[in-house]
Amino acid sequence: MKRLGSLIAVMAGLLVTATMANAERIEADLTGFEEVPSVSTLASGEFLARISRDEESIEYVLRYRGLQGTVTQGHIHIAQLSVNGSIVIWLCQTGTNKDPTNLSSQCSAGKETEAVVTGKITSANVIDGSMAPQQLTAGDLAEVIRAIRAGAAYANVHTDLSPGGEIRGQIEDRDNRDKKDKDGKDDKGDKGQHH
Repeated sequence: MKRLGSLIAVMAGLLVTATMANAERIEADLTGFEEVPSVSTLASGEFLARISRDEESIEYVLRYRGLQGTVTQGHIHIAQLSVNGSIVIWLCQTGTNKDPTNLSSQCSAGKETEAVVTGKITSANVIDGSMAPQQLTAGDLAEVIRAIRAGAAYANVHTDLSPGGEIRGQIEDRDNRDKKDKDGKDDKGDKGQHH
């Protein structure tokens, strides 16, 4: 009986490990030059996340440092590179800029020291897009994940000096990027050259 209990515990541990190993990793490197218009700042950051296997949640870490302004909010927006789009998920909020769902973490300063914000996104975190032509609906996490996979989503951090955002980065599928880096080719068979 003791062996059976040990075997069950080992199997449960392997199942949890396999589930996390199969979670889809996404990420973005945030800089001022990806903002629209570009922002001259020394600030930088990273958005690291995992889409759960059942696609019902996204666990994330948002890190940023060196902000020149006071942080006001952080989000995921839907738009391709070099275009501004609707906020669909709040990553962090402040006392003056509240997440309408009130589910996101508080933003940390991120000026002299690195700020680290963590959280878990579910359909309850997804808000209506502010740009009607984008047809983004509250609660539609599947559509946000689809946009991320299409390269049409970005993370950014807003400050009082740069209300439109001080740093931004397009969200990429990390597993596919790692594969491209390893074999030197992208999905079209290119040698890693981008135009």
